[in-house]
Amino acid sequence: MNQASEPIRVLIADDQTLVRAGFSQLLGRTDDIDIVGEATDGREAVEMARQHRPDVILMDIRMPNLDGIEATKRVVSDPMLESTHVLILTTFDADELVFESLRVGASGFLLKDVEPEALRDAVRVVAAGDALIAPSVTRRLLDQFSDRLSAGDSALLDQLTDREEQVLELVAGGLSNDEIATRLYLSPATVKTHVNRSMTKLGVHDRAGLVIVAYESGLVRPGES
Repeated sequence: MNQASEPIRVLIADDQTLVRAGFSQLLGRTDDIDIVGEATDGREAVEMARQHRPDVILMDIRMPNLDGIEATKRVVSDPMLESTHVLILTTFDADELVFESLRVGASGFLLKDVEPEALRDAVRVVAAGDALIAPSVTRRLLDQFSDRLSAGDSALLDQLTDREEQVLELVAGGLSNDEIATRLYLSPATVKTHVNRSMTKLGVHDRAGLVIVAYESGLVRPGES
């Protein structure tokens, strides 16, 4: 996480020149954001990420040579880029590849026609280590493309305690920590501890990742309320 005095370092990866220029211009006008590079495909994005160590990568999902999913996977799995977060850019909110990017570790997604201030806010949220999208949004996305999910593997949950599994199910239902605390008669701080421990044990970066694990383990099934 950045110190207050340090600008957020952003890398833009998109194969369309006008898109890169537009995002660069919008974010470049912001005092707390610095553009450290522009990549034209996924392969270049990974190389530039290793070179510049950005806080946030705005990653197009469909690019030549290496698409945004594989590029995200390589960034997230690189120990040198532990503090780099990926924000996926897509033209359509129903893009069937969006959930694949979340699955490999992206911290959220944005439509390319996002309003300027919403774009700046999104960069700040992701740079702070938070997921941009609500778990409930992730669930709707996964429901829509549930045929692409792996078959349920309950062994994924073996390392969780009963309480952590209980909390995970409610996270996957889109509940906030406060709502989970009320439901389970716990303090919000205790719920936060369970959530953080579950993320560590399951190897995911944020709540959106927890939702995906809940699906892949069979704890939550498409279409369930």
